[in-house]
Amino acid sequence: MNGEKKLTLFDERLKLQKPQCKFGILEICCRNCSMGPCRIIQTEKGSKKGVCGADEDTIVARNLLRKIAVGASAHSDHGRAVAETFIKVARKEAVGYEIKDEFKLIKLALELGIDINGKKIEEIAEKVGEICLFQFGQQEGQLIFTKRAPLKRQKIWAELGITPRGIDREVVEALHRTHMGTDQDYYNLMKQAQRCALSDGWGGSMIATDLQDILFGTPEPILGRVNFGVLNQDYVNIIVHGHEPLLSEMIVVAAEDPELINLAKQKGAKGINIGGICCTANEVLMRHGIPIIGNFLNQEMAITTGAVELMVVDVQCIMASLPEISSCFHTKIITTSEKAKIPGAIHVQFTEETALEKAKEIVKMAIENFENRKKEDVVIPETQMDLVGGFSYESIYYILGGRFRASYRPLNDNIINGKIRGIAGVVGCNNPKVAHDQIHLKLVSKLIENDVLVLQTGCSAIACAKAGFMDSVKGLDYAGKGLREVCEAVGIPPVIHMGSCVDNSRILMAATCVVKEGGLGDDISELPAAGCAPEWMSEKALSIGQYLVSSGLFIVFGVTWPTFGSKNLTKYLFEEIEKEVGGKWAFEDDPDKIADLMLKHIDEKRKKLGIDKARERVLYDMAMRRELE
Repeated sequence: MNGEKKLTLFDERLKLQKPQCKFGILEICCRNCSMGPCRIIQTEKGSKKGVCGADEDTIVARNLLRKIAVGASAHSDHGRAVAETFIKVARKEAVGYEIKDEFKLIKLALELGIDINGKKIEEIAEKVGEICLFQFGQQEGQLIFTKRAPLKRQKIWAELGITPRGIDREVVEALHRTHMGTDQDYYNLMKQAQRCALSDGWGGSMIATDLQDILFGTPEPILGRVNFGVLNQDYVNIIVHGHEPLLSEMIVVAAEDPELINLAKQKGAKGINIGGICCTANEVLMRHGIPIIGNFLNQEMAITTGAVELMVVDVQCIMASLPEISSCFHTKIITTSEKAKIPGAIHVQFTEETALEKAKEIVKMAIENFENRKKEDVVIPETQMDLVGGFSYESIYYILGGRFRASYRPLNDNIINGKIRGIAGVVGCNNPKVAHDQIHLKLVSKLIENDVLVLQTGCSAIACAKAGFMDSVKGLDYAGKGLREVCEAVGIPPVIHMGSCVDNSRILMAATCVVKEGGLGDDISELPAAGCAPEWMSEKALSIGQYLVSSGLFIVFGVTWPTFGSKNLTKYLFEEIEKEVGGKWAFEDDPDKIADLMLKHIDEKRKKLGIDKARERVLYDMAMRRELE
């Protein structure tokens, strides 16, 4: 390590920011025009208003809507990139890519109303890609994937006027409404927040997930490893970090090239080792079993091991500090997206037409950097853990029912009989304001101990994987008796890895499958289910949370909450919105209390369904059978 440079990591930079602005924390600061910035100050006589007359309700609602719009645009722009690549693959303009799941392609084509008779796979794929891409610019009607939701849910959206019309339209209208002097009613602003978020969950994110599955393969359960111990002292270590698998898939292919492997051996390495950070890690784990190094707050620390030759990034959740951190070591930081450049990083422009060529170029850079590694600086923690990842809502059908009787029936039956108390989605980020991963772990531990099956995505999934909750053997030790019995019988861990943060659309679809299977109500809002982002920090989390609430789920956020500056808006989101959409928000920063809130909600839903009490098994004799007749 270069002794002349002082190395500062995220926790030290957070300390230097303190005390953080209370007006900003409460979201009662407005900078939307140059008459400001305005801040709302509470006095005994009431609240002071902004220069334009906006009060705290308007300002907080506009700030929240802007955040949701940014989160929705991030996930949806990801989906757009996949759709554009998908069309190029169909037209054979993207070398190195191929359609791997033809079954899902045909199924999706039929869902979209495409005539597949006599058509080649490429022709079908091109039409599918075009229809999906059209969803972004569509101006009227409803997004095509919203029709997957239960009919009761679609009716609720229609009556409230929050059915998303087009992905880009909802983001643009959200930003327009927050312009100075436009929408000033917090309730009306929140209607657009719901419509914008739904365009993400049932639009951009769902498009990204489905098309990625067709291109790279629909995930099936796969064994993987996680934590810093997956870095290898004797190999060229390359980290893929970010969110779009378009890049990481090609890096995986390039790293298997015999010429590049031989080059690595010539440079003194035994081979090439790929590891993932953040949601890219989840993507390559699910389809290839590539090991995960860590989640969001591990990205700087991975470089400090001194064992990383190169970190290649694309978009989202990438710290601007990485080039500075890497300058203390031999690690190269490579950016690849025109949308996401970082001062001090090396930029290698990634395009679908030259994807494999650029991937090989990046892998070669890593190999040639191996000889610059300073062995005395290398410290690789030995810790690593096995996990089972790669669960999609489709694979759950086969896991539960087998190839010839694929069904969610066993899951529904075990919820009804009480062995599984309910379902929880625990997702989201890491936040440096709390001890790394600890809220995730304490929360999930309590949930599975109380027989709640946990579905996970994103950095939360990685946190629990590191703790062993996703090990199909060790994880059972944390589960309650009923949940353990079901998991042992099926052969799954009590915590299910469902992918990256864009794959929360899988959780929506899994919930819809449970509803359509029957016996647990006719809408998502009736399920004994709840969700949580206990360490959230990204605007994407707000979009995810809002589309889950608007789909009928109870969602709890931890660490901080962005509407406490407005009592009226907070009351609406925490209480009143449930009367309209069946879902609502809550906030709690203590993991035990978060679990209690979720368990209470699950139990209330069980009671409404009439499944809250154990049913005694009765063996009927002949006389009792005659009475039934």
